[in-house]
Amino acid sequence: MPGHAFVIPTLPRPSLHTCDGKIFPIRRIYCIGRNYAAHAVEMGHDPDREAPFFFQKNPENAYTAAQLPYPNETAELHHEVELVAALKSGGRDIPPPSL
Repeated sequence: MPGHAFVIPTLPRPSLHTCDGKIFPIRRIYCIGRNYAAHAVEMGHDPDREAPFFFQKNPENAYTAAQLPYPNETAELHHEVELVAALKSGGRDIPPPSL
């Protein structure tokens, strides 16, 4: 609402730099869970019985380009690295970018 302050400050919209030097705003993050059998087993699931599932993450608090700080005494840290496909439009028969 114009002229009103938020009770909790909002975060800036996350974005990525593209190959051609432009900035792409991150609006939606779609994810697939349990799609990697070895990791499903590691997390206590049976990949032959439980199908992968789809979900979304909020880009304002699920994306960071910063380093992940953690305590020095950490013995085990689980993290995720994601593949990003930034689509301006469409989504079928997309030619590879020229580098």
